[in-house]
Amino acid sequence: MIQDVIIVKKQVISDDRGKILHMLRNDDKNFSKFGEIYFSYVYPNKIKAWHIHKKMTLNYVAAFGKIKLVLYDDRTNSKTFGKIQEIFLSNQNHLLVSIPPNIWNGFTSADGNLAVLANCSNIPHDKEEISRLNFDDPKFPYKWNKK
Repeated sequence: MIQDVIIVKKQVISDDRGKILHMLRNDDKNFSKFGEIYFSYVYPNKIKAWHIHKKMTLNYVAAFGKIKLVLYDDRTNSKTFGKIQEIFLSNQNHLLVSIPPNIWNGFTSADGNLAVLANCSNIPHDKEEISRLNFDDPKFPYKWNKK
């Protein structure tokens, strides 16, 4: 587990009509403030990696499909510096992952199908506070299984 990342099992309410998948409430311990909500589609066999935010806290859940989320801790003052963490998100494994600033992350479909990741961030998107690198950049000690 990467230091300062919070993973919370979220409530699912299900009946014969469908499901309600909880994401984030303003009285949750890991809620700080509302910035924006967006949905990131990842197409089959594509990888959305790597990116890092300088200020934004991400709050991810799988809205549709199965997501493999990968984190890399590049913070030299962290106890988990240099560590990789894989987290699998889906409606069957309904987790909220809160990722603080300065942790690299990326994701792909875990099963080769379309998947949708929802993010409820604490600040609106600002292209000046994000950095991106290619999924196969040698900086990262991780190999994505690209088909």
